Amino acid sequence: MTAQKQPARSGRVEHPAHTTGELTPGAGYAWYAVLVVLGALVGAAGSLVQAAWFPVGLLLALLGSAAVFYGGRRATRNQLGVAAAGGGWLVAIVLLSFGRPEGDGLFGGGIGEMVFLLGGMAVAVMCATMTRLSRPAP
Repeated sequence: MTAQKQPARSGRVEHPAHTTGELTPGAGYAWYAVLVVLGALVGAAGSLVQAAWFPVGLLLALLGSAAVFYGGRRATRNQLGVAAAGGGWLVAIVLLSFGRPEGDGLFGGGIGEMVFLLGGMAVAVMCATMTRLSRPAP
């Protein structure tokens, strides 16, 4: 009978959050706040870009939105990251679509604006309903 070697222990005790890849509560709140602000910035920038360079700008705005939603999913490892980024994105889009009492508005009501709004929401839903991400090997 041969003896099996046991792996050497380093004597370091790891926090359970470090082994599972989950965020600690303080770090999680900070990530969500950053994602809300980042989502709002991407939504505002996407609103300007999609109207300025119509076919290419619309694609660029949707890709930027998808990147922030998927990045929120990867950073937090749960659907709340997508919800935080999507919430900031949606608030920025809605506030920019109101316009001013004088009649000035950022959205003109064309097809590009509707594709950006509905396409961005569809991408957020796709990122939120993705299968569970695999955990990296320790």
